[in-house]
Amino acid sequence: MSQSTTPSNHMPSITPHLVCADALKAIDFYKQAFGAVEELKLVGPTGKLVHAALKIGSSMLMLAEENPDWGSLGPRSLKGTPVTIHLMVPDVDATITQAVAAGAIIAMPAADMFWGDR
Repeated sequence: MSQSTTPSNHMPSITPHLVCADALKAIDFYKQAFGAVEELKLVGPTGKLVHAALKIGSSMLMLAEENPDWGSLGPRSLKGTPVTIHLMVPDVDATITQAVAAGAIIAMPAADMFWGDR
């Protein structure tokens, strides 16, 4: 947990920070699939991503390359993840089409849900 002495006007109270293999490729995917805007990208001397901040819609997403030496593993190494992130968009079908064109694999097709979302 970190504390700031001045309130940030661009960061929400909670921001997902994803750890993944091929994090630089993940940034490119998020840009193509969801229109992410790169706010910050720090690449280390090994050419691996140390930290990135992306804006998708009105939310921030942080990313880092997995680093087993630090005990920081991504879903590939863990063979799955307990994390689900919901992305609210104005047009689900158009966003899915754009994500598939960027290389996404649909695990659960869009459908009208009983709680009112598609």
